[in-house]
Amino acid sequence: MGDAVFVSGADRDPADPEPVADSKATAAFGLGLLAAVTGPAVGGIVPATIALALARQAREELRTGEGWRTGAGRVRWAERLAWLGLALAGLSLVALTVWLFLRGVHFGTQDFPPTVN
Repeated sequence: MGDAVFVSGADRDPADPEPVADSKATAAFGLGLLAAVTGPAVGGIVPATIALALARQAREELRTGEGWRTGAGRVRWAERLAWLGLALAGLSLVALTVWLFLRGVHFGTQDFPPTVN
């Protein structure tokens, strides 16, 4: 088998702090979700950028928190949702550019004024 050590609540030192949810991880997740929802409207760029910055800071806090901070899953999902929001915003910008280009192109016969040969 393995050498897994299980620590029950009775084995904890009473002076040990309780694990705390990292607030930056939660904020990054919320902003990542907002970015994914508003990404197609190109409004997701700002929350996605902030979410990625907060997720990076939260990841550092989780690493230095020595196990007393929780939220690694929220950080992962925040990054995924933020990148999704950026991708959707990029696709929307490409689609808008193509649509504007095609809208400016007139198909069929061109009707020139009588003074043009």
